[in-house]
This record gives sequence, C-alpha cells and structure tokens, in this order.
Amino acid sequence: MQELLRIAPVIDDLGRLFGEAGHSLYLVGGSVRDALLGRLGHDLDFTTSARPDETHALLKAFTPATWDIGRDFGTIGAIKRDGDQEWQIEVTTFRADVYRSESRKPEVAFGDTIEGDLIRRDFTVNAMAIDIASRAFVDPYGGLEDLADGLIRTPSTPERSFSDDPLRMLRAARFASRLGFSVVPEVVAAMTDMAERISIVSVERIQGELTGLLLTDSPREGLDLLVRTGLADQFLPELPALKLEIDEHAHHKDVYEHSLTVLDQAIELEKARGHEPDIVNRLAALLHDIGKPATRRFEGPKVTFHHHDLVGAKLVRKRLKALAYPGAVVKSVEKLVELHLRFHGYSDGEWSDSAVRRYVRDAGDELERLHMLTRADCTTRNRQRATRLRRAYEELEWRIDELAAQEEIRSLRPHLDGTQIMAVLGIGAGPEVGEAYRFLLEHRTEHGPIPEEDAEALLRDWWAARQG
Repeated sequence: MQELLRIAPVIDDLGRLFGEAGHSLYLVGGSVRDALLGRLGHDLDFTTSARPDETHALLKAFTPATWDIGRDFGTIGAIKRDGDQEWQIEVTTFRADVYRSESRKPEVAFGDTIEGDLIRRDFTVNAMAIDIASRAFVDPYGGLEDLADGLIRTPSTPERSFSDDPLRMLRAARFASRLGFSVVPEVVAAMTDMAERISIVSVERIQGELTGLLLTDSPREGLDLLVRTGLADQFLPELPALKLEIDEHAHHKDVYEHSLTVLDQAIELEKARGHEPDIVNRLAALLHDIGKPATRRFEGPKVTFHHHDLVGAKLVRKRLKALAYPGAVVKSVEKLVELHLRFHGYSDGEWSDSAVRRYVRDAGDELERLHMLTRADCTTRNRQRATRLRRAYEELEWRIDELAAQEEIRSLRPHLDGTQIMAVLGIGAGPEVGEAYRFLLEHRTEHGPIPEEDAEALLRDWWAARQG
C-alpha cells in the first residue's frame, strides 16, 4: 500500500482516463512483484482492455511524451513528469501470444480478460495485477504465495508455457538468480525435456536473457540450472564442456566449478573496486578457461592444458559472435582470455621494468579488467599459495602505478609519432613508417623514455642499418 500511495499521482489520473473511456487498467507483472517486495522503481507496467490505437490516444491526453515502442505487440510507451519525479510507463493490451513450432517470433493475439492475460505470463510471481480503479488485488494463480515461499512456478503447465514462448526457460534461470528463488521440480523437468525448443528463439533474445542473468548479483545458480537442464548445450556448449572428468588422482581441479567460483570472485572485486556490473568482466571470468577441454593432455602423472589461453581466445570470439554480442564486447573478452595467464610469469620470478611495460601495453584499455580477472582466477585452497599470489599481484599493480607516474605507461607511445618519423627520415606515408613506429615502440617498452634528440639519432641509425 505504501508503494501504491507513492505512485498514486500517476496511477489515479491514468486510471480515470481509461475508466472514462470505458476500459479497465491494471498495474501488472514485475511492477506488482516489485511493489510487494518493497523495491518498485520508476518503470511502471500496465495492461488494459483498450486496443493499441485507443491506448495511444489516451496516453497522449495524459502526457505529451508518448511513443510507439511496439504497437504490433500491443505496447505503447510514455514518460510522465510530476515535479522532480519521472515515470516511464508502458501500457499493453491484454495479450494471448503463442509460438508456432517453426517460428522464431510470437504470433500476437489480443485477449479480453485480465485472467486470460495473466495466465499467458511467464511465472506466477509476475502474474499478479492491481485494478487501478478499485485497487483490487488480482492473483488467480497463487503468485503471492509463491513470492512468499521464494518459488519460480508457471501459471499454466510449464509445458504449455514454454511451448508458447521457449525463452521463458532462460528467464526462469535469470529470475532464480535475480530473486534468489528456487525453481519448482516440474518446471526444471519441463526445461530439461524441452531444452531443444530454445532453438526456435532468435539469438538476439537468447543473448539478452544470458546478459541479464550474468548481470545479476549472483548468477551462479541460474547458470548451473542452464547446465543441469541441458539448455546451455543449445547456445553456450563451451560452458557444460568444462565439466571435465577428474582423473582418480585428482591431478587437476574441477574446471567448471572453478569457472563459476572465478565469476563469483570477479563480481566481488567489481563491487570492491567501485565498478558497475560489467558484462565484459563477467563473460571473461566465466569463459576464461574454455580452451581447456580442447588442450587437455596426460603427460605421465600430470595433466596439462598447454596454450589453452590462445585456444580459448579463439573459441570465445567465435561463440560471442554467434550470440550476437557487440564487436567491442567480443574484442575485449577475447583479449582478456588471451592474457589471463600472463601474470603467472611474474608470480614465478622477478620481472624487469620492460616486462611490466609490455604487460601494460598488451593489456591496453583492458588493464583494470585484467587486474580483476587475474585476481579472481586464484581459487586455490592452499592459504600459503593464495597469499603468495595475492602479494605478487599487489606488487605488480604497485610497480605499474609507479612506472605510470614516471612514464605514463598506461598510454604507452613510441618516442616519435608518424609525422615526426617522416620528417626525420625524409619519407612519405607508407609501410616504412609503420616499421619505424614499431621499432621505436619496442625500444620504449624495453628501455623507457629517452629525449627526443636521442630518439631521432636512434631512428637514423636504425634507418641506415636497414638501408645497408
């Protein structure tokens, strides 16, 4: 009631407009769930008996800021400002969508009753409504009880629900992680039996649900549910493939459990270092070892994974592109997977200043993420080893900061830029300029900064030797 009173200035006027036009209006779905949990934000979802054209006209009378965000799906959006408050509103006509067996998109069908609308929703905790006119609470499928018990259940049978929209199987995993709820056995069973049906859903929608899951505070349970039900095999098979059989002498750790633990620790580091939830950080943590299954070899009593970093970088690029992630995300995650073992050379022995510069140069813009991934990748239960690794990385970060203060290595550039190189050598643009640039950059990495006149002399000597 407190949450409803808080939004009363919005819902009272909106409800009056729809009521005078002869239409019912309900606050619905996630808005009701969040109101009951005491966490209702400024995004409000409504459902109505009005058809989209009527809804648009009514919202225009309510606020000038309206837009057609999905008329074909019955949804009209608006923004309402009330003093210093701003509300984002979506109003959707009662719906009754279904997927056909061969379709990647739902067929839109409008309904006539609130009960019919609620039964087509994904889970009972999202199938509750409040009649704006009477303030009556509508909960025909036991959502309030499931909310109190922390359960994910479907309003209709899970088979019908997942047949209507297979993406709901992924959404079950996301809500399990987001809310910390348990998925009831009959829903888990249906997810397992119907996992292959996710193939009819567009890759963009699948990626959106996976991203939403990974950006929750505790994605581990949802990810494990996707693996246990076989859903992950359909769109992220590299994750269940990490369940490598442990040999009888336990010569290597459980790579799958290790990867989930690294993800947990990366999220904690994200928070501790003051960062917002970061999909690049989380994808890199989850997938940093996906090259291990392909590179596992038994060498006598030892198990090795030589070059799994390089193999993993190629695999992660291919998989994330297949999942339609933006190019910048793919490039960043690929680089982090490729570099995630680099630190271990430092922990095994002293690095020169040039090696530290090279580490920073190769990491580039991903240096902070590489810090987090490398720290999160320590999951050993050996306290002495864990302490040694932590101290070694603290020392490396300290040396990076020290060199950065002296030399600005975070934006490492060669001693001379391209224009200066052409002027010193008396040449025009061409591949020779790039070769000279790389030579000077390598020298800067190995030896640190030098005066400009010394750099010019160094360049002339290199050019003379090259010409000779």
